[in-house]
Amino acid sequence: MRKFEPRPGFVVQAFRFALDPNAGQEQRLRSHCGAARAAYNWAVGWVVASWWQRKAEASYGIAEEELTPWRPWSLPVLRKVFNEVKHADPRFAGWWEENSKEAYNTGLANAAAGFDNYAQSKRGQRKGKRVGMPRRKSKHKARLACRFTTGTIRVEADRRHVTLPRLGTIRTHESTRKLERRIANDTARILSATVKFDRGRWFVSFQVEIQRATGRAPARPGVVAGVDLGVKCLAVIADSQGEVRFVPNPGHYDAALKHLKRFSRRVARRQGPDRRTGRTPSRRWAVANAERNRVHHRVANLRTDGLHKLTTGITAEYGTVVVEDLNVAGMLRNRRLARKIADAGFAEIRRQVEYKTAWNGGRRILADRWYPSSKTCSACRVVKAKLPLHVRVFTCDACDLVIDRDENAARNLAALATTETTGTGVAGDPGAQAPKPRGADRKTRATTRGRKATGGRAGGATLPHQRQQEETRDRHQDTGPLALR
Repeated sequence: MRKFEPRPGFVVQAFRFALDPNAGQEQRLRSHCGAARAAYNWAVGWVVASWWQRKAEASYGIAEEELTPWRPWSLPVLRKVFNEVKHADPRFAGWWEENSKEAYNTGLANAAAGFDNYAQSKRGQRKGKRVGMPRRKSKHKARLACRFTTGTIRVEADRRHVTLPRLGTIRTHESTRKLERRIANDTARILSATVKFDRGRWFVSFQVEIQRATGRAPARPGVVAGVDLGVKCLAVIADSQGEVRFVPNPGHYDAALKHLKRFSRRVARRQGPDRRTGRTPSRRWAVANAERNRVHHRVANLRTDGLHKLTTGITAEYGTVVVEDLNVAGMLRNRRLARKIADAGFAEIRRQVEYKTAWNGGRRILADRWYPSSKTCSACRVVKAKLPLHVRVFTCDACDLVIDRDENAARNLAALATTETTGTGVAGDPGAQAPKPRGADRKTRATTRGRKATGGRAGGATLPHQRQQEETRDRHQDTGPLALR
């Protein structure tokens, strides 16, 4: 499907508002989200059924050309077949008319995207961890969400209500002024709306094509800032003019850990649900669980608010921001630091810096994952062979520089923006002394296939209209220390 391209001078931005639906509106919201889940499960079952059928027929020695045809999973095909089936299928015949067609389209679109991701991952065309075959969503675990792309989608002029197809006008918990005034000025256009139950309440997110303010630029466009992320200090910001700023880590989760332990013990003493025996949770368990969830939601809200304020301040001040390409998934395997790293939100900071610099007309530079920012002396550019994590003060053996480890890394990142990418040394510096020239410090754990990867999957070894390619181990490619985005 062709990706939407905004008009020149416009960007696609999301506006999210909390909702205050009444009892009837909440019931309709849950019905629409349940319809999306039901359509998704139907699409997964309909496509996978042909895979298992072909596998069974092949086990009986039936020739390839005589096997059951593959069922396609494109969204137009799924939508056409579902519209024919929903009238007679007992799973939908009695209630499908109660919800908007957009609810079923949401589930079918998610199923089509899931099969596309699985096919691309199997062919090696998708980055990241291998994606498995789409599976059915449980009624008890699936997230409640539904997307509307057609119909009546608008923000009311009173700035306290929104209107959605088949759901009617719903009151918002907060003012919608920041979106409504842009729509009234013809500088924004709503593309779609997504309702979602998240963190204990309902939200609506509008995908909007909005015109960015002309002349909006960073306060210091010629200054380069290097941002080093950490656990003790959430960020150390060093700019090209010699200024260094330390942003302490608020540690929202650690601050609430005492309350979470107490509430978790209270929940454990109550009679909770047990699906094996069919036991339903008691009312006291539901009350205690809701009280515990409120603490989790508050921590998540505080973390989101703090990260947005940090990244907005950085991108609004500096014209060029240098951040590291951290292996956050690998860092989370450290059981001693996993909780603090997850609470800091390293990946979210990088994501927000990327799109906010583009909005402000700045530039974001991504340092190579293997660039030794902590082990390189910011004064003489000599690289240490080893620097354990518990050593928090950097001491240079060549120029006797003594500096905080994180500040040294931030200064190196700031200097990286002006370093040439040619030469034989680290980060393109011809005078740098790089240890382990054979790349021994760049080795990662090889990705091995599971024991059941060769067989047992629905659909057999290949997918329809695809060629099976030889799967090899992940190999690192030296792409240089810089990657402009």
